[in-house]
Amino acid sequence: MRLTVYTDYALRMLMYLAVKEDGLATIADIAESYGISRTHLMKVAHQLGVAGYIETVRGRQGGLRLARPSRMIGVGEVVRCTEPDMALVPCLEPVNGQCTILACCQLRTALQRARMAFVAVLDEYTLHDLVVQGAPMRDLLGITAIPKPRQPSVHHNAN
Repeated sequence: MRLTVYTDYALRMLMYLAVKEDGLATIADIAESYGISRTHLMKVAHQLGVAGYIETVRGRQGGLRLARPSRMIGVGEVVRCTEPDMALVPCLEPVNGQCTILACCQLRTALQRARMAFVAVLDEYTLHDLVVQGAPMRDLLGITAIPKPRQPSVHHNAN
């Protein structure tokens, strides 16, 4: 089984946004961190936005962020969105899936089952599961951690 570069970029973008503590990132930030094409990421961002995985904040301080918590985004769901075909061989294609031995071929059945098993394993994971080691991932991607606000000290009077 092999996923397209498009799906790889979609998953990488979602992972980046999941570990970005303030939740906002630009396509340029993501492209630079991974060393990948901004043009390709723009297409990916558009589809992820239409599908409801990310949202865009406009303006000078704008950027991209997850549209819902990472625990609510299933990896299998994202793969189905970005890989609508997933035809391993021509006979599995919805259109032009013709083959001389199609009526009795068990290879087609085996490949269909393998495809379903592949996606079923991905269904066991959420985006949160992929970024559970947030701090090391932020370091590798060059994402600067945002300092947490200091809690005010509570002083108790002895009187």
